Amino acid sequence: MAPQVLRAQERTPAPWKNGGGVTTEVAARPEGAGTGDFLWRVSIADVAQSGPFSVFEGVDRIITVVDGPGMALTVDGTPHVISAPYEPFAFSGDSDTECELLGGPIVDFNVMVRRADVTARVRIVRDRVAVRPEAGTCVLAVVLEGAAALGRESVRLDRLDAALLTEGDADDIDVDGHLALVTVTDRGSD
Repeated sequence: MAPQVLRAQERTPAPWKNGGGVTTEVAARPEGAGTGDFLWRVSIADVAQSGPFSVFEGVDRIITVVDGPGMALTVDGTPHVISAPYEPFAFSGDSDTECELLGGPIVDFNVMVRRADVTARVRIVRDRVAVRPEAGTCVLAVVLEGAAALGRESVRLDRLDAALLTEGDADDIDVDGHLALVTVTDRGSD
């Protein structure tokens, strides 16, 4: 099989669950799932103002600052400063979470998974990486900054483009910038 290439320019922004902003979905399973019935979901959000995060019961989240000065998250009363780009931060979607921007708008990268069904791991890569998903696993590669070349045919991925690799796909990705590798594993496989 060949990896599925997901181009940034083909995405449509949608309102946040709590109505406080806009997000652009990179990929979700099952395809076409909404915010209430996804198994896993990866998105990119432009955050222009401070405010509360939507609550997603039964969901684990991983958020990464891509652009901007960062944010201070207060998760169930505990503060966490996320000011450096490309450093994933994991927390529970069940938590009462407030966001305070640290000096201006940001762009963030979000991974959400139903914890009863799947797990996720986010790794930021800055050079060549071999991607070979095992049984029960898929890998979503998203260019956060710069560009990347996928596979032997060197399919170019520009900023915010993605490639979804599933079991049986095997490719090398040459990265010139920052690439997020999101590994999603079925609970029965981890």
